Amino acid sequence: MRDSSNGFTESNRQAEARRVALTDSKPRIVVYELPGEWTLLVGATDVDNDYLSTTLVERDDWWFHADGAPGSHVILRSKPGERPGRETLRQAAAVAAYHSKARTAGTVRVYCTRGRYVRKPHGTETGTVEVSKGTVMKVRPDKNFAIRLSPKAKLEAPQRMNHN
Repeated sequence: MRDSSNGFTESNRQAEARRVALTDSKPRIVVYELPGEWTLLVGATDVDNDYLSTTLVERDDWWFHADGAPGSHVILRSKPGERPGRETLRQAAAVAAYHSKARTAGTVRVYCTRGRYVRKPHGTETGTVEVSKGTVMKVRPDKNFAIRLSPKAKLEAPQRMNHN
């Protein structure tokens, strides 16, 4: 159907609106602090997941996603000279399970890998990545031990440079 006011068809208008929404929208990243002052970043939408997994993630960060279920991409920020303990990794995985469609399951399989093993192949859908190496953890969906940081705290968080 053609609109005589500007020459765009309805489908062209929809495509342009989607393009503007994808490029002009600010990412909605949820930020948590885990015990031990570990920072966790969680995507709220597919666009946010793309931003987390292609722009924000660093090689030594830890990346989590519910295995076999739609959900948020979750990044546990690395700390120089420090490695997260088993419990910290389990907590990050539990938050990833909580932010997935498998939230109501008793136990959820969560994929865990380092940022260096996550990549987005050309032409894949928004929010889709490939992981070349990692492990699967079984956890109960939970976020009670995590402190959600305020929007002001998120804005004051230091920007990290990607040194790939």
